[in-house]
Amino acid sequence: MTDLFTTLRTTCLDEWQTYTKHKFISGIADGTLPETCFRHYLGQDYLFLIHFARAYALAAYKSDTLEDIRQASIGLTAIIDVEMGLHVGFCRRWGLSEPQMATLPEATETMAYTRYVLEKGLQGDLLDLHVALAPCMLGYAEIGKTLANDSNTKTDGNPYMPWIDMYASDESFNYP
Repeated sequence: MTDLFTTLRTTCLDEWQTYTKHKFISGIADGTLPETCFRHYLGQDYLFLIHFARAYALAAYKSDTLEDIRQASIGLTAIIDVEMGLHVGFCRRWGLSEPQMATLPEATETMAYTRYVLEKGLQGDLLDLHVALAPCMLGYAEIGKTLANDSNTKTDGNPYMPWIDMYASDESFNYP
């Protein structure tokens, strides 16, 4: 039996490949992405994680069972107590402080995706919310693992290798 994600990914393969294989990703792979672009992404990812945490809080609210509430709580705790700390520490190495990131304006793209996720969660049920969240969690893990295992990824002198290694790890987005 095929899992839901595999079905969704297969059904929208062109869109999925557009999402996971684009110029930004190839710039990370070969180390040519301008650092200003990467710093912008890191700051927006900080803002995204705040909304991601809100989505897990919404998942608890939308849950029908105590077990689902527990799973949402575990995810929320992982985001605010682990993921945010790791992200802030990683960003510090790129010259970004948490106070700086907290005052950044949200880019249109960040706002569009985070509000989409929250809207789907508010309008639909728990499954709708999880489907809206899936591209981020599963996409980042797939991108990291693909880049880490691709012989064309530049490993020596690539300033983005720590990012690739982080998202290629088994701990990457290990939320319920």
